[in-house]
Amino acid sequence: MDFTFTEEQQAAVEAAGAVLSGVAPDGVPSPALVPGAVADDIDRALWRRLAAAGLLSLPVPVEYGGAGLGPVALCLVLREAGKVLARVPLLETGAAALALQRFGGAGTDRLLPVIAGGDLVVTVAAHGRTGHDGAELAVTARPVTGGLRLDGLQTAVPWARSADRILLPARTDGGRTVLALVPPDRSGVTLADQVSTSGEPYAQAALESVHVGEGDVVTAEGAWEWLRRLLATGTCALALGLGEAVLRMTGEYTAKREQFGHPLATFQAVAVQAADRYIDLRAMEATLWQAAWRMESGAEGALPAAADVAVAKIWAAEGVRRVVQTAQHLHGGFGADTDYALHRYHAWAKQLELSLGPAAAHEEALGNLLANCAP
Repeated sequence: MDFTFTEEQQAAVEAAGAVLSGVAPDGVPSPALVPGAVADDIDRALWRRLAAAGLLSLPVPVEYGGAGLGPVALCLVLREAGKVLARVPLLETGAAALALQRFGGAGTDRLLPVIAGGDLVVTVAAHGRTGHDGAELAVTARPVTGGLRLDGLQTAVPWARSADRILLPARTDGGRTVLALVPPDRSGVTLADQVSTSGEPYAQAALESVHVGEGDVVTAEGAWEWLRRLLATGTCALALGLGEAVLRMTGEYTAKREQFGHPLATFQAVAVQAADRYIDLRAMEATLWQAAWRMESGAEGALPAAADVAVAKIWAAEGVRRVVQTAQHLHGGFGADTDYALHRYHAWAKQLELSLGPAAAHEEALGNLLANCAP
């Protein structure tokens, strides 16, 4: 395990920082101020800037106009995006691109150059019917002439109305899981509006006799399991970036806010709480890069890569919650002021904590992995 980043990965961080520096968290639409969804669309202007900087092409192979980088580079960029609450499907589109280049065939490969140029927005349906059952169980796939017929329901699909394709798992009659690329405006697809905890527009996608051609289906064994682990790892990267931004805000506030003639940061109780949250962030960081490294390298370990992803998600879910709660406490009433960005971070943190399973769900998954690997 080597956590030293390559020159290409470091360049990606610098490019992301330059583009995302123009995003003001204070200007991110607030779920506390807007009834329903905070906006109808993703931040298209930011999406175009990311595409122009080559950041959307990072996970796309060189032969398709990309940089050919992997999960670590994607997570590095997502970490920067989490710091500013970037309202773009970087995680979903990047993870889809990596899954397509790793598992897709000649049919799906045609989409990679379009993703690299920022002209194809892809989201992923990963929550199943209720968010509790496996997403691969929510949609059935039956063979028809020239492709598959899909029937079922997927809930909480991020930015579904803004996407050009929804990548979703489906279960065949033989019990195999395939991935299908479905345009949200395809006949038989019905979207019902939903709103995430962070106020972003999600949708419930109902599919009734939806036809997808063979060129829009990934049939490789293990593709869905790998994609779901990558989505969970990327969620950890977003949580880490968010937590780092919140702790920085808290440090700056307590350094200048005075009580009894002294800055709050000089009081031991404040310093100890901030130090505890710093430890949380370092644990989140170490477990994130362990998981991302396992995903990228395919290296063997005492436990499968799924265990490292579970550990990272446990720390991310618990850690980001503790960071924002401590920040609210140390900010006092000012932290709830809707003119200040902290309440926005709090809403996004809760969404990330629960997305793709809270800590308890991953603790159970880790326990099962440990039990199955026991001699």
